[in-house]
Amino acid sequence: MGDGWGALLVAVVGVAGTLTGTLLSQSRADRTKRMELEAAAEQRREEREHADALLQAERAEARAQQLLELRRACYIAVNTAARQYMTAQVNVVHALRDGTGDLDAELQQLEDRRTAHRENYAEAQMIMPVKVLAVAGIVSRHLNTRYGTLKRIAGTTPCDEAELRAFDEGFDEAWGHLSHLRGEMREDLAVDAASTGLDD
Repeated sequence: MGDGWGALLVAVVGVAGTLTGTLLSQSRADRTKRMELEAAAEQRREEREHADALLQAERAEARAQQLLELRRACYIAVNTAARQYMTAQVNVVHALRDGTGDLDAELQQLEDRRTAHRENYAEAQMIMPVKVLAVAGIVSRHLNTRYGTLKRIAGTTPCDEAELRAFDEGFDEAWGHLSHLRGEMREDLAVDAASTGLDD
């Protein structure tokens, strides 16, 4: 009977070992599979985060490009309107000095250019960065001050030649203000850096 119990014990230990081995193997396989699934889930999460980051970067770049295009269009409109406003002032001075041409038509064009400048400047106040807007404000105030002076000169008959001459001499300063504004706008748009391949 001792041999029977020994054989039975050996058989039980063998079966238990086989079952334990199978359970351990299955447990290891499950753990390995779980680790693989977790690694795959982590990789998918990282890929989603990377894709989200790329999408955010693309959106930010698109927004920056839209803002740049908006500023560029604004700058072109402001520069054009200011130049035309100043040119209209020059034309009125010529009409007053020479006595030729249609002064009323030149004054009407001056009014039209002033209105266009005012509208462009009002829009620019919502778009321009503070640094550029400060210079644009100087240009606008200078042009409007000169406009008032020119209207007063044009309203007197005959116009005061000394005042007209002094007004005419002030164009250099006015063009200087406009040139400064144009430089600030070009700097903000990085026009010169872009054309030479340099970074800011």
